[in-house]
Amino acid sequence: LPILFPQQSGLYEYKIFGGLADCPPKLCVDVYMDLDFRKQWDQYVKELYEKTYDGEKVIYWEVKYPFPLSNRDYVYIRECREMDVDGRKIWVVLARSVSVPQCPEKPGIIRVKSYKQSLAIESDGKTGSKVYMYYFDNPGGMIPSWLVNWAAKSGVPAFLKDMQKACRNYSKST
Repeated sequence: LPILFPQQSGLYEYKIFGGLADCPPKLCVDVYMDLDFRKQWDQYVKELYEKTYDGEKVIYWEVKYPFPLSNRDYVYIRECREMDVDGRKIWVVLARSVSVPQCPEKPGIIRVKSYKQSLAIESDGKTGSKVYMYYFDNPGGMIPSWLVNWAAKSGVPAFLKDMQKACRNYSKST
C-alpha cells in the first residue's frame, strides 16, 4: 500500500486499488457521498455534517480515536463529477482540507490540517466496481508515525469491507 515516504512528515501517502463486488459504481458513489447514511455505517463517525460558508459547501467531520488518543476533526471541501473517458463512465471525488474561520478548533480535539483524497470509481465490467484511491492526512498530535502508518494500512481494507456492506444495505435505508 505505501508508495511515498515524505521525509518532512514521516508519514506515508497511499494509493489503493480495490474492487467492490456486487456494488455498481453509481451505488458506491451514492453511498460514499451520503453523509447522513455514513453516520449509520461508519463506527468512527462522532459528528459529520455539511454547511455552506461564504457560498462554499464545507464538511465538518469528527472521527473517534481509541483511548487514550484524542479525537480528530476535519474541515474540508469535496466535489464529485461523473466523467466519460473513451466511453467509460468514471466517477471522480476530490477532497482537501480547508481553513474556515466559522469552524474553529474545539478544545480536546485535534484538527487535521493536512488532508487530501482523490477517488475514482468505475464498473468492473460485471456487477461491481473498480476503485482507485489516493489518500494522505497528517493526524497531528503525539502519535508515533509507525502507529499512524499501521492504522492506515489495516484501516483501508476494513473501510472497503464496511463500504461494501453499506452498499448492500443502502437501498433498504433510503
